[in-house]
Amino acid sequence: MIKVSCVSFLNSRPFIHGLQQDLISGDIELSLDIPSVCADKLKSGEVDIGLVPVILIPELNNPHIISDFCIGADGKVETVLLLSNVPLEKIENIVLDSQSRTSVVLARILAGKFWNINPEWRDAKGRPQPSEDRTAYVLIGDKTFDLKGKFRYEYDLAEEWKKWTGLPFVFACWVANKELPEDFLHKFNAALQYGLDHRKALIPEFSVAYPHTDVPDYLFHKISYSLDREKRMGMDLFLRYAEAISSGMK
Repeated sequence: MIKVSCVSFLNSRPFIHGLQQDLISGDIELSLDIPSVCADKLKSGEVDIGLVPVILIPELNNPHIISDFCIGADGKVETVLLLSNVPLEKIENIVLDSQSRTSVVLARILAGKFWNINPEWRDAKGRPQPSEDRTAYVLIGDKTFDLKGKFRYEYDLAEEWKKWTGLPFVFACWVANKELPEDFLHKFNAALQYGLDHRKALIPEFSVAYPHTDVPDYLFHKISYSLDREKRMGMDLFLRYAEAISSGMK
């Protein structure tokens, strides 16, 4: 059995649906995790494949991107946000979501290169509380659905990246920590394609689970699942900036 860790957010539900079908389910042991746990499991060798934050890729000894599918966005994504009650130029502190290092690094890059602000960075402790002070929050995933409209200013990080670079952004992609048989990879990708082809079947269930979200729009338009040439360019650019930030912090 090949062990697979997949993010448990709404954006990856089409992938989960595909992986639970008979086409591949008998060949894999699937676990559902938050992005940081997916990354830890792949890095430690606890799983063989993960839908992992792209920031992890340079840290792996033997990374293999095994699919032309990803979790990406070509503009606004709606679930990777900087939330604040003051505009960008007045932000003094940014509290970071520990669940995704990719989004944390993206926020740091945008702050320094695009927004031209130099806030103090803090780790999150508990649920964000809207206030009148100059603190902003980086938040990702399903928790953002419940915070819509709670802050005066919402900055979509994927949209901000697109404004700055003209490129789409890749948050996570399918990575293996070792070479895998070609026949398995063919079945694996066919299962992912099946899940994407049957997104409509997921809409009734998840429209109930996320009543404040336009689930069809999110799954069909906000999330871009193809790891195409432009997304790979965006991912390479992001990783170059991330390396520079990492070197500067040492």
